[in-house]
Amino acid sequence: MRRVTRIARILALVLAVAAAPLVAGSPAQAAPAGLGADFEWGVATSGFQSEGSPPDSNWSRYVSSGKTHDPYGSGPDFRHRYREDIARAAALGVDVFRFSVEWARVQPTPDGWDEAEFAYYDDVIDEIRGHGMKPMITLDHWVYPGWIADRGGWADPDTPARWLTNAERVVERYAGAGADWITFNEPTVFVQKELTFGGISLPAAPQMLDRMVGAHRAIYDTIHRLDPDARVSSNVSYIPAAMGAVDSVFADRVRDKLDFLGLDYYYGVSLDNLTAAAAVADAFYDIRPQPDGIYHAAMYYARKYPELPIYVVENGMPTDNGAPRPDGYTRSDHLRDHVYWLGRARADGADVIGYNYWSITDNYEWGTYRPRFGLYTVDTLTDPTLTRRPTDGVAAYRELIAAGGVPADYRPVMAPAFCSLVSPPQSCLSPTGS
Repeated sequence: MRRVTRIARILALVLAVAAAPLVAGSPAQAAPAGLGADFEWGVATSGFQSEGSPPDSNWSRYVSSGKTHDPYGSGPDFRHRYREDIARAAALGVDVFRFSVEWARVQPTPDGWDEAEFAYYDDVIDEIRGHGMKPMITLDHWVYPGWIADRGGWADPDTPARWLTNAERVVERYAGAGADWITFNEPTVFVQKELTFGGISLPAAPQMLDRMVGAHRAIYDTIHRLDPDARVSSNVSYIPAAMGAVDSVFADRVRDKLDFLGLDYYYGVSLDNLTAAAAVADAFYDIRPQPDGIYHAAMYYARKYPELPIYVVENGMPTDNGAPRPDGYTRSDHLRDHVYWLGRARADGADVIGYNYWSITDNYEWGTYRPRFGLYTVDTLTDPTLTRRPTDGVAAYRELIAAGGVPADYRPVMAPAFCSLVSPPQSCLSPTGS
């Protein structure tokens, strides 16, 4: 019961934020030097969110049960349009294309593997490599087969072994493809989503975390046996002011089984910006971005795990159904500001080695299409052609990649926060604008 209470408190801390008035932030310094020729630029996507034609899984069941805001519909149909989306990514000049190999798609029954679906992922990897990009393969992006759900999902003690059987088969197939590997996407948020949608009960949450820790540790060793030159990580979701508690249940326990620290950064918290309360209702478009928080997040992990390089596996900005933000802040502003602060972090000693934009197209944000994160927007529910339309972020990202960062005279559009609480107390005591 003590561990259950601890998990409940951690999850409550992750979700609970209050509101406060706005005050001015301090000015930013001159832009740092470029991020360097070795810096990796990428884009990201995931299976259930983007592929369409979903097989039976925990998430297809959550949708069909009416627990989500929007129906799934066709999805953005990456399953049949992957060639054009991968070509769009290549045209940006990116080095890395992240996607997931969906367990529910390749193993639809306990003893059955779908060779046609594996052939689809073969072709995805061939397309990525054919365009000169590196695959970043996610083994688990919160989706498991319906037959696993029938057995209780991650509450079933046999799930880790079954997960490892699938994961090893995927790794065996794609070893030698030059890929980076992500084991579990945002493990603590995975637990929170499973609690929210009924995949597990609260008493099962500690067990799910324990089982994912064990599965990560095991597949890390398997990947290095089968694919010795590969890099392996699990991306953490940066929850401002709560990372000590969040890290304690996963990242700290697999620290010795990470080749880099995968970081997902979306929003910050400061004395003049506590709009992150909107995250409780998944209204991410109502959060005021805090780009300087990515600096504090990178510096936090540079201090905490000095032996690990940092790769920003996800960063992006949602709009409300594609509408302009009321404050006028654009996707191109968001991109340039975050890249500026990553350059500052790298200049100040954080070993930041890469950055992925989430995402290449709009997708299904775990129950709703309303938050639009895509560099290319797709009106999934209203446009039967699923036309990809470029946002202003496309040209901005292409320019950033070509230049290796922001120009030397660049100043962020969004001023630094006043007393950022992204990683207290350092982020408040050592403001980035000073």
